[in-house]
Order: sequence, then C-alpha cells, then structure tokens
Amino acid sequence: MRFMALIKATPETEAGVLPSEQLLAEMGAFNAKLVDAGVLVAGEGLRDSSKGAKVRFSASGTTVVDGPFTETKELIAGFWILEVGSREEAVEWIRQVPNPDGAESEIEIRQVFEADDFGDNLTPELKAAEGDLRKRAAEQRK
Repeated sequence: MRFMALIKATPETEAGVLPSEQLLAEMGAFNAKLVDAGVLVAGEGLRDSSKGAKVRFSASGTTVVDGPFTETKELIAGFWILEVGSREEAVEWIRQVPNPDGAESEIEIRQVFEADDFGDNLTPELKAAEGDLRKRAAEQRK
C-alpha cells in the first residue's frame, strides 16, 4: 500500500524561510531511516505558493491563477510517499518526523489509489494502457 504524507505549509514556509541546518540534518537522518527500511518511494519539499499557480476548470474552459495563495493552512509545503503494509504503519513512520523547534504542525496521511481499487471500471485494456504509461514514464526519467 502506498500512502502520501502531506506536510502543511506555515506562515514561515509561505514567506520562503528556508529550513535551519538542524532541521535539514534531522530530516536527512529521518529520510535515511525510511530508505534503510525500504519504505520511501519519494519525498520532497515544495517552494512557497508565490512560485506556483492553480488551474481552475469549468464548463467554459480553464483559468490560471498565479500564486501566492492566501489560505496558508490549506497549502502543502512538502510530501513523502511511503510504501508500507498498512495505514497504521504509515502513521507510525510519520510520528517519527523531526520537530526540532516543537512548533505545532500537522501532517495529513492519505492512501494512494492502486489499480485494483477501481474494480471493474478499470478494464483489462485500461489497466494495460496505465501500466504502459507508467513504464514509459519511468524509462524517460532514467
């Protein structure tokens, strides 16, 4: 099972304040534990929303809204994707995330859909096409 852990933005991350040397070291050590355990699929920090955009969809087309965005509490500052055996295991890993300054924060954990979760709607043809796309994408990243 794959789970995405979403690190919520703070006023500091939205202001472009970079992590301290201590936090970078502690996060590096935590990420090393994830790698050593074989559960880390991906993990990255995200730049503040002033460097981002939102694309809104409607019946009449799309609209692009440039950042920054005002609702900091709804923004994401980073993420991990973990491959683990259960939701509980994902929670246990995320409970170990460093918090060197003791500030209140929140990390949301969400399960990633797997092909079998779509049932009969994902026909064998669609499943094969999806597998081919994943394979091609992986080859392009090499």
